[in-house]
Amino acid sequence: MGVAFASRVELLKASEIREILKITVRPEVISFAGGLPAPEVFPVEELKQAAIRVLDESGSQALQYSTTEGYEPLRRHISRRIEAKFAVKTAPENILITSGSQQALDFVGKLFLDAGDVVLCESPTYLAAISAFRTYLPKFIEVPTDDDGMVIEELAKILRSTGRVKLIYVIPDFQNPTGRTWSVERRRQFAELIQEFEIPVVEDNPYGELRFEGVIPPSIKSFDAKGLVIFVSTFSKIFCPGMRIGWIAAAENFFEKLVLIKQGADLHTSSISQQEIAKYLELFDIDAHVQKIIEVYRRRRDAMLGSIDALFPADVRHTYPQGGLFTWVELPAGYKSVELLKRCLERNVAFVPGDPFFPNNQIDNTLRLNFSNMPEERICEGIGRMAQVIKEYK
Repeated sequence: MGVAFASRVELLKASEIREILKITVRPEVISFAGGLPAPEVFPVEELKQAAIRVLDESGSQALQYSTTEGYEPLRRHISRRIEAKFAVKTAPENILITSGSQQALDFVGKLFLDAGDVVLCESPTYLAAISAFRTYLPKFIEVPTDDDGMVIEELAKILRSTGRVKLIYVIPDFQNPTGRTWSVERRRQFAELIQEFEIPVVEDNPYGELRFEGVIPPSIKSFDAKGLVIFVSTFSKIFCPGMRIGWIAAAENFFEKLVLIKQGADLHTSSISQQEIAKYLELFDIDAHVQKIIEVYRRRRDAMLGSIDALFPADVRHTYPQGGLFTWVELPAGYKSVELLKRCLERNVAFVPGDPFFPNNQIDNTLRLNFSNMPEERICEGIGRMAQVIKEYK
């Protein structure tokens, strides 16, 4: 009879970023491609101490199977933290620990999406979310955005004219890939609209604490009166991605089903990793740690944007992120970012072309630049190389 794969497997493609990163691991390459935190700010010594304490105090428990929902002290901390930072009021009992926020996105897709259902998203949007949802065979509709977030009038038109809308996916804070942040008024308007149509929303917030200027705005979920917003976040960007600890905050009717989905996926997230993070939070000041990250990333953002403004042609536009890890560049018409990447790689500098961030539209003159992973002098050198390639582009 032969081997027959499920039809969804045909949709699985290698991540464009992961393929680029295979090249950029070479030390001579200046990479603006991945969304990688700066490794020099990982709290290695503090984590050593936390790990020893966990093994000394509760090693047998930490190495054993655990509950699906997650380690209770960690869930309590997350509940307190997201209320203090983002005005998300939720009980620890409604926090589900996941193996990174990518697993959270996959679970949400599994919860809501059947083949042919519609997912609404920003245009452009996070390409790994597109990959996570695409496995469940939905249709994507891109909602126009501006500097304040989704354009509410356009979103309303789509909701009124489109059937089978099952899910809306948004990143309101330092959006990946553009670096933009939604205004508070836009968040409020968006929440009012989804209450009217009663559409579930994934509010993805991996970067929100990494704010370089201004104050952290309230989350969309803080305006959610019907429990429609599922708040997803992670320790990857404010702590260390290798721990693979993310979480979901969701209303009870969603939460119970997400727990069942996780039971079927991996039973539970690493017990020892959860306990090590919880112990770190008990022993050390994570806010002070986050502030160190902010100071490093602010300098790197300033180095990148200053170099772009000084060296790129005047008709190249870019966003001005107030935090996070990325800026978004729009080249003049006629430029193709994929071809530009090939030429840049010849000069040992890398970025991610913008095309993969659009699930439907083919926008070939945009690109995403990451500023968190390279020191300032390498950023300036890399932007200089890119500027020369752009000027030589024919």
